[in-house]
Amino acid sequence: MDNLTLPDNSPWSFDGESAPVTTSGPAVTLVDGRTFCISETSGNISDHGPQGLFVLDTRYISGLRFLIDGDPIETLGVDQQNSFSASFVGRHIGAVKVADTPTVAVRNRQLDSGLSEQLEVRNYGEESAILLVSLIIDVDFANLFAVKERRVPDDMEVIRTHDETGVWFEPVDRRAIGLRVESDVTPNMTEPGRMDWTAEIEPGGTWSTTVQFTPWLAGKPVTSSEEQNNVAPGKRLDDWIQKMPVIGSDNNAVNACTAQSLADLASLRIFDPKHPDQPVVAAGAPWFMTLFGRDSLIASWMALLVDPDLAAGVVQTLARFQGTKVNPATDEQPGKIMHEIRFSDASSAALDEGELYYGTADATPLFVMLLGELKRWGAADDVVESLLPNADRALQWMTDYGDTDGDGYIEYERSAETGLANQGWKDSWDGVRYADGTVATAPLALCEVQAYAYAAYRARARLAEDDGDFETTRHWEAKAATLRERFNQDFWIAEKGWFAIGLDADKKPIDSLTSNIGHCLWAGIIDDDKAAIVAEKLMSDEMFNGWGTRTMASNTPGYNPTGYHVGSVWPHDTAIVAAGLMRYDQVEPAHKLMMALFEAGERSGGRLPELMAGFGRDEFDSPMAYPASCSPQAWSAAAPLLLLRWMLRLDPWCSKGRLWADPILPPGITRLKVSEIPIGGARISVTVENGEIEVEGLPQGVELMRGLRPGRPRDRWT
Repeated sequence: MDNLTLPDNSPWSFDGESAPVTTSGPAVTLVDGRTFCISETSGNISDHGPQGLFVLDTRYISGLRFLIDGDPIETLGVDQQNSFSASFVGRHIGAVKVADTPTVAVRNRQLDSGLSEQLEVRNYGEESAILLVSLIIDVDFANLFAVKERRVPDDMEVIRTHDETGVWFEPVDRRAIGLRVESDVTPNMTEPGRMDWTAEIEPGGTWSTTVQFTPWLAGKPVTSSEEQNNVAPGKRLDDWIQKMPVIGSDNNAVNACTAQSLADLASLRIFDPKHPDQPVVAAGAPWFMTLFGRDSLIASWMALLVDPDLAAGVVQTLARFQGTKVNPATDEQPGKIMHEIRFSDASSAALDEGELYYGTADATPLFVMLLGELKRWGAADDVVESLLPNADRALQWMTDYGDTDGDGYIEYERSAETGLANQGWKDSWDGVRYADGTVATAPLALCEVQAYAYAAYRARARLAEDDGDFETTRHWEAKAATLRERFNQDFWIAEKGWFAIGLDADKKPIDSLTSNIGHCLWAGIIDDDKAAIVAEKLMSDEMFNGWGTRTMASNTPGYNPTGYHVGSVWPHDTAIVAAGLMRYDQVEPAHKLMMALFEAGERSGGRLPELMAGFGRDEFDSPMAYPASCSPQAWSAAAPLLLLRWMLRLDPWCSKGRLWADPILPPGITRLKVSEIPIGGARISVTVENGEIEVEGLPQGVELMRGLRPGRPRDRWT
């Protein structure tokens, strides 16, 4: 890993759009750790698109078809009860086209020990049936990024051999990986990759077989159970649900979205077999089933209301991979927090086997911010204390390597052409534009990165204050105050009434109106007298589309409602904007955003996607999908939980023995109860009904303070 260099076709520098996972309706995605399967609603895996069984960034199955008498099966529906299994139901029409065909096919699929598929054929007719049941399998062992970016060669060679019970696939270069496919009913192997069975079924009877797909890596089977610390996915899900807070309200959209949030976060947790007690959250399926710096930090922050252990696992794991040297190929620098980790050539599921990339400007301050937040929640105090040296190394990166020209702002510019051109959360090539539509080029100082830096300095000051180190407290408080003062001068565009998305290489404001400024409200860097002006701009018709906050104003040249970062709506982004508005007492617009997001989730079956198209609600009465959107996706899954926290307006500071609470529910909700919230080592319950609040189960030594914490809006919640 020390001398890692990235190839010319590195995924970090990909400028295109991810391939949509299906072109024939909704895809079915099953997820279990870093194993996931994407298929059509029939259960078939198309060999013409980015579908398949993926394990550790390699596609092990690229095509899978279930046939009866050589005919495809007509799809009737899908029953998916959890993230890792589904039942696909269809019928065989056959040569005789009748309305009530008696042959029904069911395939019960589960991710565990690779992929298991039980094939059932049921005969509801009055006569016996003799049917040819076939499973056709294709394998390419393609890299995940090649699949995502639609550049898998058509002529990838795979060796296929078979014996009495199954098939063995391995790449022609014999990279010590392979796929074993076996059936508990002996098939007729007419050719490698095709399994046939003759099913003789009495009236009212069922024929079945179970086919096991087992990936091999480094000469041995890789199973999802082993990857997840030898615990079956059903047991992991049950354990997670058992410790989750119970959330209930009199609003169906809130209930549906929060229930789906918990299920999705459960499915996105991954476990390092070398550190199974430190769960982390992957960014999203299908393309980002791995640890990300920015995404995992923000998602676990949002999920503090339900599981601080997730945040603790994220900071511990990121600390293990904190930069130690200068490596231009991967943008690594001492003290820097990584961007992501990938496993294309890994020999095991251990995180330290992956390839690390550090091209992000915001993960490092977010790391310090989350440490401070964990301390205020009274969670994992020993973890926070042990990681203070990592926090200080992160801060040193921010003030040294991060501030390349010494002007007090964190800038970014990739060190190699294989890296990401943009290194904020809007990291597509065209994600940062001037108001005339021109794409800005690095080096850039983004507004939200400075806001995160401000919050990180304040977080470190509070951590030092808790330790009685008042000299360190004064140092970082002064650093934060200077940054806030300069930011409100240099980034504020008075004639427009908003903050620039960033400063360019000449320190000129990049003057487009974007959602990034809502992150600045959330982090508290904006002066109080500008908050209402910013709120008005964020809620304008150009920014608020009825479902959430557009990433860029619709009247800006270059706006595209289906552009990744130039007009689309991201739920996590909107949730952060809502939290920022609430922080500055902009309650009405915050509530409007909150309910818009919950309604968008309800219209989408309870699950908020990674992003939605930016079309206005006045044009289409349902949110429009973004074709290559991840689902489930971590910070979208966690977004409703952040909204709940800001409805309750919980402001814990356990080290000071205080918990401030000042709930204010949006119109449409009169009752909200969240039970078993983990704070300060205890589990509290908060009930709000008709404007009255009841809090039970406070930890010993923590006093409930009704109302908001005294002080200026920007100074609360830090």
